Amino acid sequence: MESYEPERLSSAQLAAMRRSLTSGRGALTRRSLLRASGTGALALGGMATLGACGIPPAKRADAGAAFDDHSAKEKEVTFSNWTEYMDVSEDEKGRPTLEAFTRRTGIRVRYTEDINDNVEFFGKIKPQLAAGQNTGRDLICVTDWLAARIIRLGWAQKLDPSNLPHAFANVSAQFRTPDWDPGRAYSYPWTGIPTVIAYNVKATGGRKVDSVTQLLDDPKLKGRVSFLSEMRDTVGMTLLDQGRDPGKFTDTDFDGAIGRLQKAVDKKQIRRFTGNDYTADLSKGDIAACVGWAGDIIQLQADNPDIRFAIPAAGYITSSDNLLVPAQARHKTNAEKLIDYYYEPPVAAQLAAYINYVCPVDGVREELARIDESMASNTLILPDKEMAAKSRSFRSLSTKEETAYEEKFAKLIGA
Repeated sequence: MESYEPERLSSAQLAAMRRSLTSGRGALTRRSLLRASGTGALALGGMATLGACGIPPAKRADAGAAFDDHSAKEKEVTFSNWTEYMDVSEDEKGRPTLEAFTRRTGIRVRYTEDINDNVEFFGKIKPQLAAGQNTGRDLICVTDWLAARIIRLGWAQKLDPSNLPHAFANVSAQFRTPDWDPGRAYSYPWTGIPTVIAYNVKATGGRKVDSVTQLLDDPKLKGRVSFLSEMRDTVGMTLLDQGRDPGKFTDTDFDGAIGRLQKAVDKKQIRRFTGNDYTADLSKGDIAACVGWAGDIIQLQADNPDIRFAIPAAGYITSSDNLLVPAQARHKTNAEKLIDYYYEPPVAAQLAAYINYVCPVDGVREELARIDESMASNTLILPDKEMAAKSRSFRSLSTKEETAYEEKFAKLIGA
């Protein structure tokens, strides 16, 4: 279990955090998909300031333990989530799936959209978590790197499988065993966030682009290729292209991926490294092909029929947003019932039809087809078995690795 201690950020980690918040994941709206990533950002938002708050820098002795649960007497649950991450009625006055849950169970849901990015939200809840106090929330939704940190610090309650029969049975294989929570003892995914190859078929002259090798070596794409300024996405995709597993790579593997990218920079194959601002250039055709985020591609395709995506044969990177019950939450059982409810295929389909993110629930396709056939056949929302089998996650990093890797990546992209 990891101790919660102040960390000094390197200049590269600070630069990575700024990129993420100003032009990368953290800058995007909920409809544009991702958000701030990396332990560097977490350290700035929480770890560097915790000592100044007078909170002792130590893990909790009762890490992962169950606390007093008032669910039986208090039929309520408080759920903190991101904006535009829940279905809304046509008149925008109600939330159909939440209201149906209350009608069925009698449990009232206090639903708040108070998560704008991981760093900011962690800053809200860290003092109470570190002090062993109730955060006022029974269920939270955070991105995988922050979920991993909260679990390691002992600030998430271990879930009771008997309250999660649908979740246990229906969680998709690609999300079932992250290295930071094997077997999903503390968390369940809310959505998946794929990194794929995107291209403008008009700009490529009708040619398909479906590999990182093509992006890095095809002379016909020279100067019209972009990669992401998020280290995990760009390096992860390159590792896969080199036959390395992003979930198990070594320092040597990482250096090999950086070297491969550096060669493409030196010969001006890569035009630039971008945040979400690649979308305008891709749509216009100034960028012919790139590494991009699936949520962006779905949006671009709605307005431009020339935008295509490809899943490399080598695989692709997927991150996720995850549901956790914080330590000292008053209504753990009620929160578990709500998690399980969203793993019932009809409910999961209704949610997926509204938010258009990768659904982590098996058995949803037929239910979603009843709502919208085009969504049911969109592999960026419901990956088929072939696509799901190619999904890989970037492994958790130690603080030492995070510092070293971000410095090398910052040098590569000129940050």
